[in-house]
Amino acid sequence: MKFSKLILSALLVAFSVSLANAQVVRRTEADKAKDKKTGSHVTERQQSFYEVKEPSDADLQWMKVIYRQLDLTKGKNPALYYPEEPNEDGQSLFFIIMRLLANNEIKAYEYLDGREMFTDEFQIKVGEMLDRFHILYSNAKGSTEKNPKYSIEDADIPGNEILSYYIIEKWEFDTRTNSMKARVEAICPVLHRQDEFGGEAIRYPMFWVKLNEIRPYMAQQYVFTDDDNNLQRYNLDDFFKLNMYSGEIYKVKNLRNLSLRQQFPDEEAYKHAQDSIETRLRMFDKNLWVPSREELLAQKKATEGEVEGDDAATEGDDSSATKDEKAKDEKKSVRTTKRGSSKSDGGKKSNTKVKTRTKTKSSGGSSGATRSVRNRKKK
Repeated sequence: MKFSKLILSALLVAFSVSLANAQVVRRTEADKAKDKKTGSHVTERQQSFYEVKEPSDADLQWMKVIYRQLDLTKGKNPALYYPEEPNEDGQSLFFIIMRLLANNEIKAYEYLDGREMFTDEFQIKVGEMLDRFHILYSNAKGSTEKNPKYSIEDADIPGNEILSYYIIEKWEFDTRTNSMKARVEAICPVLHRQDEFGGEAIRYPMFWVKLNEIRPYMAQQYVFTDDDNNLQRYNLDDFFKLNMYSGEIYKVKNLRNLSLRQQFPDEEAYKHAQDSIETRLRMFDKNLWVPSREELLAQKKATEGEVEGDDAATEGDDSSATKDEKAKDEKKSVRTTKRGSSKSDGGKKSNTKVKTRTKTKSSGGSSGATRSVRNRKKK
């Protein structure tokens, strides 16, 4: 018994000595900033948590593949552009993507203009892409031929020239939930760069990145979505998951691989095609089902209310018209009465004149009698 106690005490002493000699390694702020900058702190569990699984083909009854262009100067899209360079508020989406590519943590694929294939065959080499777009870099520590890594300065990343993004948006009708859902499958940064002679900037689509691979990193970057509220309530993952972006449709997947501009050269027809596609997508799931009795009654009441409002408006117009007509009639009657009164006054004056004339004739008759008397005296 005493021997076991001695062994236990010896083990405790040895363990305490080892703890005393051990160094406690704490992460400094520089290490945290480095992890935040490179994105290496994302674990496999976080990756699986943020990954959006594609529905099975057996559960899908309808799907539409939409290509959109996000202008970073319109709507809420500037949340993807700012800050132009990393600061205490974080970094833009393009900086996140470029850091992940430089550290060989995600894959990028060639831009094939509507024939995108997210397979190893079409995976790009980051070094060649950097050379193509004249982005300065150097080989990072630990870089190998099989696992190349690159070091890029913040000033050399052309974040200010990324003024738009292309996204592939899938609208899917799921029979499990009987609802239409839209999810972003991939995103492509578009470089707006002017040539040596100036003029209008030329667009260069750089590469495609699958959104599932960068979701965990986007979820750690909170952004401003409203200038009136300075609280960063949403992160970049919420921005795409909640469809907070605004972008115009420039292409719908089709057999001939034609864009909407190629199908509808006229500007008015082009805008009409965009609006009709948007309306069909928004109303697709609502048009599939027969409305219930309550919905029909609500629709009936709404239509009756509109009809009553139209009738009231027409009655109001009629009453106002009748009032106007009455006012016009009253004005006419006043004018006629005035004219009649003036005419009646004139008639009275003429009658008086007639009477005076008759009086003068009667006085002339008496003078005639005197004349006859004078004639008699002369005889």
